[in-house]
Amino acid sequence: MSRLFDHSIRSASPAHAELVRKYELYRTLVEFWAAALFIVGSIFFFYPNLVFAGTWLFLVGSILFAVRPSIRLLLELRLANLPVPQEFRPYGAAPLKQETTS
Repeated sequence: MSRLFDHSIRSASPAHAELVRKYELYRTLVEFWAAALFIVGSIFFFYPNLVFAGTWLFLVGSILFAVRPSIRLLLELRLANLPVPQEFRPYGAAPLKQETTS
């Protein structure tokens, strides 16, 4: 667990970099949709007949904002479980699996 939130591990290998890229994309999309729902929900509050729908948009936007740190934690857990090259082993990481040839 000591490698959680260690930014140096993010570029330890191409697999690490690709995983970070994917999760950053997911996080950005969640943030965009949460903000969009809050903006639309705010506009809905100007119209009395849309207040109920606006309230639901706020709720869904709030849930999406809560998903954001969950995505970050999932990324960190996935990174911590990936094998890393030799130069990162002082951080307590498991070595890369060596392929055996017969």
